[in-house]
Amino acid sequence: MQVLLHPVAPVALPGYYLYNHLLSFLNIFLGNGAFAYTLLGIIMLFGQSLYLTAITTRHRLFYKPTYIPAFCYLLVTSVTPAFSYFSSAMVVSWLLLMAIDTMLFFPQSVNPRKYIFNAGFFCALAALFQFSAIAFVLLLIMALILLRSFTLGEWMVGLLGVFTPIYLWAGILFLNDQLPQFKDWVQVGISLPKQIHNPVYLLGTFAAMSILIASGFYVMQGQMPKSTINVRRSWGVITSGWIISSIAAAFTGSEVSAAWLISLPAVALVIAQPMYLEKSKRFSNFIFYFSLLMVFFCQIAIK
Repeated sequence: MQVLLHPVAPVALPGYYLYNHLLSFLNIFLGNGAFAYTLLGIIMLFGQSLYLTAITTRHRLFYKPTYIPAFCYLLVTSVTPAFSYFSSAMVVSWLLLMAIDTMLFFPQSVNPRKYIFNAGFFCALAALFQFSAIAFVLLLIMALILLRSFTLGEWMVGLLGVFTPIYLWAGILFLNDQLPQFKDWVQVGISLPKQIHNPVYLLGTFAAMSILIASGFYVMQGQMPKSTINVRRSWGVITSGWIISSIAAAFTGSEVSAAWLISLPAVALVIAQPMYLEKSKRFSNFIFYFSLLMVFFCQIAIK
């Protein structure tokens, strides 16, 4: 409700050519309307939350289907209105989810090379929308190490998947006599607050998120020995994805206000652990109500 009452239209960003072309295409239908783009952003968040739940069900990350990951994703994306507005980070989050979904098929398929190629393709495509997402290539490497035994051919297929979208984009620029723009694709910055305008909100949110993440890892540590090898390795990929996406977010330029959105899918899965797995109702209920209080605090303190 807060973002719908104060809608914001996305703006073109220098150097983000593929994202700017996407905005130009969407403007044909949305007319650069602030409310339309804000509503689209909220719909995309709900879609990502459901997709995150589908990933947990498809790859059996939890022993039975649950919508708690979707709830946790909507929860953590509510800490600041910036996460609900349409942005390049929101597009990159979709591609990251697709990449992780594809990577978790590596140990399940008799023909994994098509999944390896697709995962590399999604990682590189995300980097074309936001250069800092090139770090997702490290996630592909981690997935190959954790989920597959070393085979040179599979690593070459993954490398081919990474270079394919970059090669196609460079070819399109060349055919349109715009190849010099390709060097502007490299956009690196620091997405950390240079000046703290609201220390109460920043410190309170950081402390609350730290408590939720620590609780999630504590419960997950006790649950992992009971899980199958594939599930443990899949959670290793998700944990690696959280670390790598956080690095990518930190080195995103300040012009992307929602840069840290790309790290939240993995955070949501970790936070979902105590709500879903903890047998002590007191602890799981505490985490649930504490997370709701965090959202209310953020909505009030950020003003």
